[in-house]
This record gives sequence, C-alpha cells and structure tokens, in this order.
Amino acid sequence: MGEKWTTANIPDQHGRVAVVTGANTGLGYETARALAERGACVVLAVRDVEKGERAAARMTGDVTVQPLDLTSLASVRTAAAALRSRFDRLDLLINNAGVMYTPRRTTADGFELQFGTNHLGHFAFTGLLLDLMLPVPGSRVVTVSSTGHRIRAAIHFDDLQSERSYSRVGAYGQSKLANLMFTYELQRRLAPHGTTVAVAAHPGMSSTELARNAPAPLRLALTGLAPLITQPAAMGALPTLRAAADPATLGGQYYGPGGRNEIKGHPRLVTSSPDSYDVAVQQRLWTVSEDLTGVTFPVPRPHHGTSASTSAGTPRPATR
Repeated sequence: MGEKWTTANIPDQHGRVAVVTGANTGLGYETARALAERGACVVLAVRDVEKGERAAARMTGDVTVQPLDLTSLASVRTAAAALRSRFDRLDLLINNAGVMYTPRRTTADGFELQFGTNHLGHFAFTGLLLDLMLPVPGSRVVTVSSTGHRIRAAIHFDDLQSERSYSRVGAYGQSKLANLMFTYELQRRLAPHGTTVAVAAHPGMSSTELARNAPAPLRLALTGLAPLITQPAAMGALPTLRAAADPATLGGQYYGPGGRNEIKGHPRLVTSSPDSYDVAVQQRLWTVSEDLTGVTFPVPRPHHGTSASTSAGTPRPATR
C-alpha cells in the first residue's frame, strides 16, 4: 500500500458489522464514520447516548447507537447482551474509548479509573463478544494504545489499582501498556482458530478531548504547541483504520503514525516497548484480568509447542 495509506485504501465494507467504543467524538468518531462510509453496519458504543445519537446523525450509512459505560461491568454485560441479541456475527470490534490523566477515581466496581476503563472494561467487553467473531473469517479485534505505554509504564501487580500511590501519568501508562499486552496475549490464543486476529494501533499526537484532564501546566503547554505537534483526529484515526481494514494486516501487529517519533503522519507498522512483549507478564495480566472482571474468554491458552514463527502466532516486534 505504500507509506501514504488513507481512507481511500479501505476496501468495501458492505456486509460487515463493526462496533466502535467511544465513537461519539474524536478518534472513535472518525473511525466509525470512515467505516460507515465504506458500507459497514456500524454501532457506536458510547456512554453518553444523546451525544452518540448526534454523532450518528452526522454520519452517512447504517449507524446505530449502543449504550456502554466501560466504568461499570454491569453496563458492559448489558451492552454485550444487547449486541448479541441484535447480531449473530461481528466482524470488527474496535476498543477505542479511553480516559487520560484523570485525578484518582474509581469505577463502579472499585477499579482505578484509567486501568478500569482503558483495560478492564475493554477486556470484559471483548470476552463477552468474542464468540460472535470466532466463526467469521477476517474478523478483527483492534485495541487502541498510545505512545504513553512507554512513559512511567509498568504493570504494578502489587498495586494495580494505585491504592498506595497514584500518578496520573503512571496510571495512564500502565493502562496503555495493558492494552498492548492484552492484544498480544489475545493473538496468541486466537492463532489456533485461524479466523479472528488481534491488532493494536496508536494515534500519535492528535487533536482530541482526551487530554482535558491533564494537569494545568501540561494542558496549557499542549494547547500552545498543538499546531506544531498534533494532527487532526481524522489523521489520528488512520492507524486504527489500517489495523481494522488493510487486507495485509496480520495478527499481533501494531500501527502508528509514520512520521518522526510516531507523532504525526500516515500509518505504518511500528514497534512497541520491550516490556510489552514480556510473555510471562502478558499471561499473568490476563489471569488477573479474568479474576477481576469475572469474564472468561472462549479461547484457552495454547499448549506449549504452538508455533511462534507464523504471522498469526506469537507477536514479535515488527520491523519499522
């Protein structure tokens, strides 16, 4: 496809069903809009239904709204059940919604807000919908991470919910690192099935509302520098769209902007941090996430000896 991949490269999506979380604004909106324009039946899975309906009204095509509050496992289960009653198949699940740099708060289930929303909510939502995807050739789970997965980021199993100490930046980094580790472990489990793949993407620095909770000095700095270091949300959505729709995409890959430091530019394969490829931590995080959410996936961990050399097998760092 070359380095200038755009929405013009999205193949026809008629007959495909796509669910996009957090699709009423920003990156999610642009992702959903592009897929709908190419013919997909798109569901905007959003917390604010009124905003979702307004967003849907601005899109062309088959677009509907599904209430989903990722800060509540009860809401996640209700949304998944509603989608299961409406559809007998799902082609694309795009885990896009997220919160960033919030003051320390907890979800309805007592999880630290950033970890609970960005990782655990999407983990549970995916697990509850995955069996709609497994029979569908070419189906994909795309999870949106961030370059923030490199910043003060580690999976703090001794304090996952930041109860002993809290850093807005560190908690965000942990949640975005978890997004990648979830993708890589999910791909390992999906590989034997040969139909569904898990892929990750990040938007670089995009002009969205996500940084509204950043500390004031950082928010002001970002505002002042925005014209120089950010790109429009429509450009920031391209890595997600390429992960979702490029026929050449393989399981376990990670897309981001192709410009300097992955800040801006057209999407290409990028590499995540060395920590993100730690298989033992991926598997431990998976087990803990199942315990915390009560959601068990219909794809068990493969037996030792499963090939890791195939493109759809164990993820490895991509060449840039």
